[in-house]
Amino acid sequence: MGAEAEPRRLRADAERSTARILAAAEEVLAVDATATLERIADAAGLARATVHRRFSSRKALLEALTGLLNERYLCGLEQARVATAPPVAALYRLTELLFELKADSRAIMELTVDPATKRTPLSPEVTAGLELLFRRLREAGEITATDTAWCCAIYLAVVHEAAQLTANSPMLGDEAGEVGARADLTFRTVLAALGGNRAHG
Repeated sequence: MGAEAEPRRLRADAERSTARILAAAEEVLAVDATATLERIADAAGLARATVHRRFSSRKALLEALTGLLNERYLCGLEQARVATAPPVAALYRLTELLFELKADSRAIMELTVDPATKRTPLSPEVTAGLELLFRRLREAGEITATDTAWCCAIYLAVVHEAAQLTANSPMLGDEAGEVGARADLTFRTVLAALGGNRAHG
């Protein structure tokens, strides 16, 4: 094995171990939010020393899970094509994807919430993607609000509130509990709140 191959192999092994730890953490913490790093190590099938080497504390693990969620948000922005699709279509698709993500990652989102903002901290890349979408909505005449940071705050607040609705809430209409019903409610509410004056089906 060459001199360069060994460090690459070690990095690959470390990345695989980290991925196993994070996957195990998602599963374990979804069942028991107070689970220790030791329990997560057991679930990952790794030595406890390995987990402690990757994550020195529970706080470090939660920070890594926050980073993982931000990667998923970025994936959602890419799938919604916020930079190229018609902005209204991109907003609706992104909203659907966010509710799907919330359903799949609810426990981790609750653990990584910032008490001040009531949501998981967003990376600069995710924030930039959201602001781009609302800037495009403004340029297309779909909204009148000009402050993109304000638009993002309103959007995320409505997503959060819609996600908290019970499955039988009258706000969700006939498709109570469905991702589509929550996405539709959020989409219409956000456009109206930000000065949209067009009818969207």
